[in-house]
Amino acid sequence: MQGKTQRILYEVTGRIAVITFNRPEQRNAFDAEMTQEMRVVMDRFEAEEDVWLGIVTGAGERAFCAGMDLKAFAAGEGPAILDGRGGFAGFVTYPRTKPVIAAVNGAALAGGCEIVLSCDLVVAAESAVFGQPEVKRGLYAGAGGAFRLLRAMPKARAMEMLLTGEPIDAHAAYILGFVNAVVPAERLMNAAMDLARRICVNAPLGVRANLALARVALDMTDAELWQKNADIWQSIIRSADAAEGPAAFAEKREPKWRAR
Repeated sequence: MQGKTQRILYEVTGRIAVITFNRPEQRNAFDAEMTQEMRVVMDRFEAEEDVWLGIVTGAGERAFCAGMDLKAFAAGEGPAILDGRGGFAGFVTYPRTKPVIAAVNGAALAGGCEIVLSCDLVVAAESAVFGQPEVKRGLYAGAGGAFRLLRAMPKARAMEMLLTGEPIDAHAAYILGFVNAVVPAERLMNAAMDLARRICVNAPLGVRANLALARVALDMTDAELWQKNADIWQSIIRSADAAEGPAAFAEKREPKWRAR
């Protein structure tokens, strides 16, 4: 099904939601209206129990997302685009529990690159480029790029991108471990869907538990991580899916996950 919003499209196939930035004439740059639509869509994605994973991508062939609409920013829309629930674009700090794959169909620059950094896995078209050019516009990578980029690739290359504002192409991003796969543009969504399905065959609560711990692995001490691990373990071990997995294995059948 497809949502009613115009600048953000939402379509569900099986357990997977595809979220499309639908402003190709502006290289899918975010203004206030698009940001608000994204918040609504993210609330829907997080709330729908039958949806286990999301894919974000951009409409058109030129850009995944060019970041913030600088004309809208100059017109005073900055706070509406950057602040509020989810931070920039209603996404980069959104408190989601489900994994999201970025299917990068073109340029992912400035806030667009920061959206990619906010995702959990990345599949890129061969034409994709990634960059944080904010310093060329009197700004900085303030939607997470200034620190998330250093967690996503070696420090020297991340610092070069941040300080020069110059982008890297998809193949360089793959070599640096920034993306999971690079494919021809015509295969991008198929590759992203294949990766999504490989995740969705697994127990969704277990996937979310791994995701929750992985996200904070670099921010907490070992003692804090072990405590969080213990808390998550107690909720997982009591779940119906934790009983279903071993039962299905013993009975030599495919498990029927319920996400509860």
